[in-house]
Amino acid sequence: MNHFNQIAEVLESQNLDAMLLTQEANRFYASGFHSSGTDGVALVTKTKNYYFTDSRYTEAAARHIQNAVISEAKPGRGYVTLINEALAKQGAKRGGFEDAYMTVADYELYRKNLRCELVPATELLLELRKVKDAEEQETMIAAQRIAERALGDILKEIRPGVTEKEIAARLQYLMLHYGAENMSFDPIVVSGPNGSLPHGVPSEKAIQSGEFVTMDFGCIYHGYCSDMTRTVAVGSVTDEMRRVYETVLVAQKAGIAAAAAGVTGKAVDGAARKVIEDAGYGDYFGHSFGHGVGVEIHESPNASPRNETPLPAGAVISAEPGIYLPGKLGVRIEDVLFLKDCGCTDITLAPKNLMIL
Repeated sequence: MNHFNQIAEVLESQNLDAMLLTQEANRFYASGFHSSGTDGVALVTKTKNYYFTDSRYTEAAARHIQNAVISEAKPGRGYVTLINEALAKQGAKRGGFEDAYMTVADYELYRKNLRCELVPATELLLELRKVKDAEEQETMIAAQRIAERALGDILKEIRPGVTEKEIAARLQYLMLHYGAENMSFDPIVVSGPNGSLPHGVPSEKAIQSGEFVTMDFGCIYHGYCSDMTRTVAVGSVTDEMRRVYETVLVAQKAGIAAAAAGVTGKAVDGAARKVIEDAGYGDYFGHSFGHGVGVEIHESPNASPRNETPLPAGAVISAEPGIYLPGKLGVRIEDVLFLKDCGCTDITLAPKNLMIL
């Protein structure tokens, strides 16, 4: 799976002859091949594609990348030389670059040495990546199923005395065991009063009876991320715990019901936020309803109060409202949605009614 053709097709409309891709996620999106950090450069032109990397990745790139010329960077014949040769062959005079990602040092290197005009063009890739095709969606569903299998197993292991770190470690092992390539992000596992930390780091704290345990985790499968959060109770719940949980669940369902192509991110967020505000917890929901998910765990578009742009059909967003009472508890429930013209498809199958283990 690669997206060379999709990138090439929009070059003309952007008045570009080529697109230079140095950022890790964009290189993968274009080529379908992953190399770490800055260890690779992709160049897309209107008629031909190129992928340049060093000896550590050359053989693997040749095996995996289709529809591109693979060249190896060597001492005395580095990326600049290879890019210039390709630009000359294609007669490319205007090349887009990722202004939102490229360092000043790299920009100066390319600006001074490439034989083409460099044009800021980050949005070109961001706009393309917003909309997932059928193959991307199938891959993300597979990633989600891996995470859900891990959840099913970990629920059998959560009990008083088990630590947050132990749960986080087991989740990572289980996702790798079931076929994940890596984690989408470091798992968040927080319990009891730590639950009020939306991005809390798993600690040595042992789980206690009468507490919530919030687990936010996901994995990477064939280069695409899954993302989910479930909050479960251990032993028993108080009336307040149950009220907070049910408020978050109703809010999430309201946001999901509002989510559709053509609706603004602000409107989707607002549908969920109103439920939480009406319940008196508005001051305890500080983040947005959701974010885009794909090659990166956070990408466009967002379902946030600041996004007044209509969401496109084919976008994939998280649905994750939460309530966080400082020093007491926190609840977040997260699914992933595929947006359609007539609504959305929730690809998360894990149960989300209140579970008391």
